[in-house]
Amino acid sequence: MSLKKAFIIIILILLIDQISKIYIKTHFAINDGITVFSWFKIDFIENDGMAWGTKLSDWFTFISDKTAKLTLTLFRIVAVTAIGFWLVDVIKKQKSKILIFAISIIFAGALGNILDSVFYGVLFGDSHMQVATFLPEDGGYAGVFYGNVVDMLYFPIWSGVLPEWLPLIGGKYFSFFDPVFNVADVAISTGIGILIVFNKKAFKE
Repeated sequence: MSLKKAFIIIILILLIDQISKIYIKTHFAINDGITVFSWFKIDFIENDGMAWGTKLSDWFTFISDKTAKLTLTLFRIVAVTAIGFWLVDVIKKQKSKILIFAISIIFAGALGNILDSVFYGVLFGDSHMQVATFLPEDGGYAGVFYGNVVDMLYFPIWSGVLPEWLPLIGGKYFSFFDPVFNVADVAISTGIGILIVFNKKAFKE
């Protein structure tokens, strides 16, 4: 796969990701949503941490939430830069198409979430109890590097009490699938999944 094709894939994912986020940000307040199907909902939340909303300050209690947020954003920038160099390298070395495709969509997803973290705090107003405005006159809800990632895809496929005969978890309430995520997250997860499932083909040499 050529660099041009990889670039097209990255741009398409970024466009879908950012258009969906900007639409949600400018049409919904936080926790607003709509039910598309019983098992699929649009549910707007903002994530200022990592996966599942976990923050570095949850693990390292000696640092503030603000420091944890800045550290996470800077780490994401370093990580996506490394992925970008990896992508260029595997293209130059004409590695397998599966590997190039997987890295391309991982890169696109990571970059999509970085755009939120770096710029959204400046570009948008606050979304709590109101629909955010784009480029508000009094400034955004946070500074550069302190923006929150916009999530909106929610799949509450099943919830209920598990059968009593199941060991350890029987009789307990269980729901699947709780996390709310975005298109960028889907791209990252899909890319990682491809590398795991098709590991031998991706790294055939």
